[in-house]
Amino acid sequence: MKKILSFFSYVFHPMFISVYAVLLYFFLTDRYHSYQELFLIMIQIIILTILIPISMFYFLMTLGKANSLMLSEITQRKIPLAINAFLLYILITQSIREEVIPELYFFFFGALASTIITFLLIFVNLKASIHMIGISSITIFIIGFSLHTQVNHIYLVATFLLLTGIVATSRLSMKAHDGKELIAGFLVGVLPQIGLLSFWL
Repeated sequence: MKKILSFFSYVFHPMFISVYAVLLYFFLTDRYHSYQELFLIMIQIIILTILIPISMFYFLMTLGKANSLMLSEITQRKIPLAINAFLLYILITQSIREEVIPELYFFFFGALASTIITFLLIFVNLKASIHMIGISSITIFIIGFSLHTQVNHIYLVATFLLLTGIVATSRLSMKAHDGKELIAGFLVGVLPQIGLLSFWL
C-alpha cells in the first residue's frame, strides 16, 4: 500500500501539474485551438515548468543545497521557489496572455500567487505541502471550468477530489508532511484560485 501511495506523490509531483492543467484545458474547452497552438504552448510549459526546474534541482544537488526533487528540508526551498516564481512570471507575461487564453492565464497567475505565499511561509518556519498546492489548485481549476463552460464535469471533479485525498494520504504515509502542513498547502493552493475565478468565469 505504501508503494502505491508513493506512486501518486510522483505522478502528481507539482512540476507536472502545469502540464495536466494545459491538457485538461484543451480537452475541456469549447473554443477552437489549432494543434500547432497546443504544441507550442506545451513546449513552453514543459521547458519552463519541468526541464528548467529539473536542471536547477540537479545543479543544487551538486552544490549540496538540495537532497531530492521532493525538497524535504524547509531551508532547501528558498532558491527553487524564488526561481519557480520567476519562471511563472515569464510564462504569464511572455507566453500565456490574458487576452489569448484567460482561463490558463489566471490559473498560472494563481500558481504564481501560491508560490510567493509558500516562499513567505518559509520565514515563519511553515513548510506548506507543495503537492497539496498543486493538486488542490488544479481541482479548483476544473470546478471553475465546469461553471465556465456550463458543462457538467461531475465525474472529473469527483476524481480530482478523490486524488486530493490520496495525495494527502501519500504525503502522510511518506512522512513528508504533518497534518498542519497539508492543510496549509491545501489552503495556499485553493484560495488564490478561488479569488481569481471571478476574472474568467
